[in-house]
Amino acid sequence: MMNAIKASAEYIKGRTAFEPEVGIILGTGLGGLVEHIEIVEAIPYSEIPNFPVSTVEGHSGKLIFGLLGGKKVVAMQGRFHYYEGYTAQQVVFPVRVMKLLGIKYLFVSNAAGSMNSTFRVGDVMVINDHINLIPNPLIGKNLDELGPRFPAMNDAYNHELIEKATAIAEREGIKLQYGCYVALTGPTFETPKEYMWVKIIGGDAVGMSTAPEVIAARHMDIPVFGVSIITDTMENTCISHEEVQANGRLAEKNMTKLFTELLKTL
Repeated sequence: MMNAIKASAEYIKGRTAFEPEVGIILGTGLGGLVEHIEIVEAIPYSEIPNFPVSTVEGHSGKLIFGLLGGKKVVAMQGRFHYYEGYTAQQVVFPVRVMKLLGIKYLFVSNAAGSMNSTFRVGDVMVINDHINLIPNPLIGKNLDELGPRFPAMNDAYNHELIEKATAIAEREGIKLQYGCYVALTGPTFETPKEYMWVKIIGGDAVGMSTAPEVIAARHMDIPVFGVSIITDTMENTCISHEEVQANGRLAEKNMTKLFTELLKTL
């Protein structure tokens, strides 16, 4: 696996001399943030050796290199999911590659359902913890070059970045929610009882991604900032993928503003 990660990173370095400082992973319906990046290079996943290819509608499948908030970023316009048939290790493969490209921070986003009665469709929830119920990407032989066998996860979502984001939101008039994200395998949306169960175990939002990527990032000691865009609630459990994409786009403006201003503080 380490050889494959290095081969992908070397191929990308051969395509562009751009050295990113921050990695960004964009969730379902949230790819519009790319329109605000001063793009220097765009590389389709299909051209990168060993890279998976996204099969999900709303995930275009490109690595975007450019400037956002005055920082050099590499954005994944489309991520990979366990439910697509990839292993947990393949799902986090791009995060490993971004580490070798030089990123110092990782920003993650997703579209999520909420079981918190105070949340509304279109809210931006800052993730302050997660419960991962997708197979852990660190299962198997440890990549000692990248991180320890047993990484701590008490600071999965960086407290300093959350504090900065809170100050930015207050200044910019962006309403933020805060909560725990629960990662399930999908690809089915949750039943009403599953929503209730997620709430009982401490979840505020639920989705099918993010936690494995965060685990890989923390394994490599990369600070993480994450948000969930609330696209449906317990009161609206009958929802389609198309509605998730549309509802995600409603809140994309606030997420883009938050990410851009937060980048300026790094």
